Amino acid sequence: MKYIETLREGDRVGDIYLCKFKQSAVTKNGKTYENVILQDKTGTIDAKIWDPGSAGINEFDVLDYVDVVGDVTSFQGTLQLNIKRVRVARDGEFDPRDYLPVSSRDLDEMYTELMTYESSIQNPHLRRLVDSFFVENANFIRAFKNHSAAKSVHHGFVGGLLEHTLSVVKLCDFFAGQYPFLNRDLLLCAAMFHDIGKIKELSEFPENDYTDDGQLLGHIVIGVELVGVGIRRIPDFPKKLASELKHCILAHHGELEYGSPKKPALPEALALNFADNADAKMETFRETLNASGGSGEWLGYNRFFETNIRRSGF
Repeated sequence: MKYIETLREGDRVGDIYLCKFKQSAVTKNGKTYENVILQDKTGTIDAKIWDPGSAGINEFDVLDYVDVVGDVTSFQGTLQLNIKRVRVARDGEFDPRDYLPVSSRDLDEMYTELMTYESSIQNPHLRRLVDSFFVENANFIRAFKNHSAAKSVHHGFVGGLLEHTLSVVKLCDFFAGQYPFLNRDLLLCAAMFHDIGKIKELSEFPENDYTDDGQLLGHIVIGVELVGVGIRRIPDFPKKLASELKHCILAHHGELEYGSPKKPALPEALALNFADNADAKMETFRETLNASGGSGEWLGYNRFFETNIRRSGF
């Protein structure tokens, strides 16, 4: 099998992939075509069926495993697959484990590293809260370790939520050392909890799509609700501390237009926003470079960064 991350411009593809997205569209000349996103465990690739009615183009749906023949091209610095033939793959022709994008890091090793920060939290109420989720709740731990952090954009793979959370916690730990006026316990606890709402915002793989609660509430509100339930189970949890922790989660996107119900009013909330934003943007840049297939330095305009981007010269 030729994995997506190994594809290069000019390659002829003849392999089975998971269809993650399919939508009809119309060209400027009024001709119907199909937008498709194909996936394997190494990533995704945009694909086009320019002549849906031609021989060899059989019917298929989203989440079908499809046997595809096509040519790899490059469009605005990103690889694209022009599909010439496609059919639904038969049982026994594929192994589903080849089609789930997975973190390049070992999940158990990352979780063990995350727990070193958990064990360093000194405040008894915050430590008890963290332990009730990350140490004692087996169902939460399983979901947290295997969930993605996004449908797309960044960390959209198995273990993505864990990988992103660990990176944010490490950045927050650095901030706490660099700026001693920060409440390290509050900041690290908020970092561990900041995205737990994504467990209910996004469905599990292979679907990895927004749930009803994800569409109606979003992961920030869901996360605050989950933390609130945990707090209520701990006797005498300080009300002020509970509000500060919830505020950090509510404000971690930084701006109202980016989905935060509140802007940061605490230095810990601001530090969490910086850490979350930095890791999300760096991972997005990494994934964009990988998706380019190593072709050329300049990759063209990127709507996420709102500028033309390129890889560094070393």
